[in-house]
Amino acid sequence: MANAVIMPKAGITVESCIIGEWVKKVGDQIKIGDVLFTYETDKASFECESTAEGELLEIFYEEGDEVPCLLNVCAIGTKGEDCSALRGAGAADAEAAPAAAPAAAAAPAAAVACNTKAQAVIMPKAGITVESCIIGEWLKQVGDQVKIGDVLFTYETDKASFECESTAEGELLAIFFEEGDEVPCMENVCAVGPKGEPTDCLKPGAAPAVVEAVAEVAAPAAVEAAPVVTAKDGAPVSPRAAKLAKAAGVDATLAVGTGPNGRIIERDVQKLIEQGVPAKAAAAAAPVVENEYEDVKFSGIRRAISKSMTTSLSTMAQLTHTVSFDATAILNYRKALKAAGGDYAGITLGDIILYAVSRTLLNHPDLNANMLDDNSIRLFKHVNLGVAVDTPRGLMVPTIRNADQLSLLEISKAVKELAGECRDGAISPDKLSGGSFTVSNLGSMGVESFTPVINPPQTGILGVCGTVDRVRKGADGSIQIYPAMGLSLTYDHRAVDGTPAARFQKELCQNLENFTTLLAK
Repeated sequence: MANAVIMPKAGITVESCIIGEWVKKVGDQIKIGDVLFTYETDKASFECESTAEGELLEIFYEEGDEVPCLLNVCAIGTKGEDCSALRGAGAADAEAAPAAAPAAAAAPAAAVACNTKAQAVIMPKAGITVESCIIGEWLKQVGDQVKIGDVLFTYETDKASFECESTAEGELLAIFFEEGDEVPCMENVCAVGPKGEPTDCLKPGAAPAVVEAVAEVAAPAAVEAAPVVTAKDGAPVSPRAAKLAKAAGVDATLAVGTGPNGRIIERDVQKLIEQGVPAKAAAAAAPVVENEYEDVKFSGIRRAISKSMTTSLSTMAQLTHTVSFDATAILNYRKALKAAGGDYAGITLGDIILYAVSRTLLNHPDLNANMLDDNSIRLFKHVNLGVAVDTPRGLMVPTIRNADQLSLLEISKAVKELAGECRDGAISPDKLSGGSFTVSNLGSMGVESFTPVINPPQTGILGVCGTVDRVRKGADGSIQIYPAMGLSLTYDHRAVDGTPAARFQKELCQNLENFTTLLAK
């Protein structure tokens, strides 16, 4: 009997995944554990291993298709077996591929409409909730020969970055969006096809029928009388456009900018070259004035952070307390761990504070909680501790689940593993949600006090500050210098009052000043 392989559910919140590449083909012999295909969520990419053994009888979805989780993707069994009954909802129409295949379907439709053999490559939809992506870097340039599967450009969502592979073969004829542009999913990004094929009707927003008609009537005259229009003074020129202009010996400022805000981009210079602007024009033109500033669009993850922080501050009654404690005990314990070597040498002061927070929060349920609405709150029985992690793409907050049940060494290892996955862009969506409280550590940067912003829907966040030397009067009247570490607690005043919040900080400070005693409990 044939067996189905389903689309894995890569996280509790994930509803569907995009098939990336089929590693196996129909007719291949499959063993349990063989990688069948790659797939991606809006956070990361994965490999799907076979759960059955035999021949790959049928593939129900193609590369680029968005498939609901737990739906049958392919069938494996004995050669010749009927597997039609295994097709999931919508898969029975797999023969009607133009309706299901995203990239390949859009291009031919546009090609027919504007009488061109060029095909469009679209911006992939990297997850069901993703509406747009940011173009990172173009790896192919206009004029390059492209094969199906070649990586054209990188793009990013608010959580991870990906590579877009070509769905067409030929010359890269036109690029419709530049690096840093935000592009709606399923929008045409570039055109690939035989050299010289028209591409204007594939541009986003173009009306193919009108473009075609105008081209037939006006194209010859346009070639003869096409005027060279000088860009307005100070028009910004993209680095790629400037590079192409320099190589061709033309003045980029003579091009008409079609990029955002009149920016002169590569295609504008290419058009200028095709119009036959003489090389001497470059020498006669005035030098390009260097801009005094640069406008940079937010990355996907930076936009997500901006939205989350704005929502947090505009929907909560946030208040911050800052206290300090004598860090002598944890500094000495850290030295002892480092001297012990092995895994213990990797335990940091931050790990020690996370351990203390996970134990202290159990006595303060209103801070180990999520606000459901203005009238109700969810109190957690265990501590799901969020840890703010700095990554090249921006701030991410993975969750150490049931941190109150983990040892100090286990917490230390969990933090390092989660931080590594965040920085690699390979973290599972489940690991970025479900936190009951968050800790943000800026102590290593020398920050002495700050106001951390709560991660909704949590009710509190602890900011860990740096250590500074302070003076106090000893019991014998002598002057003592001790290392003081600051702790800044921001809490939602809708759920927590000032005195209970201060009690949490006081108990946490006592636990840290007597850390070896806390370990013994």
